[in-house]
Amino acid sequence: MTRSTPFAVLPACAGLALAACTSPSPADGPTDGEAVRQRAVDAQTAQRRTGAEVQDSALNRVIRTVYLCDNGERLSVDFDNPRDMATVRNSSGEAVDLFREPAAEGLWYRSGAHELRGEGLLATWTADGREPSDCRAID
Repeated sequence: MTRSTPFAVLPACAGLALAACTSPSPADGPTDGEAVRQRAVDAQTAQRRTGAEVQDSALNRVIRTVYLCDNGERLSVDFDNPRDMATVRNSSGEAVDLFREPAAEGLWYRSGAHELRGEGLLATWTADGREPSDCRAID
């Protein structure tokens, strides 16, 4: 009975791993500015997602946005699109869950005395009967 050691397999596997990890030689790269530009465009085009893929990704996950408001408040909002909810956390860590309302344009979430409405980077935050505050997405 011959006993094999893991080291007996190592040279064959190492050769395969190295072959898979080798990169093209510098001589294979583009040689002029136009070729470099075209290679960059081709790389970006290959990674671009379709509009349907972007929409599906946004509709089926939680998206976090940070808003800075005119009253100095900083809001961190987790938009939970699959559940039609948003969780708003203020600067002091207090959180409130809001539910999506039908809006002609933009976003509208509310629950009791709290409301977040907006479009694009701008939103209006209303909390606990205070005056509404204009906010801008910063992240």
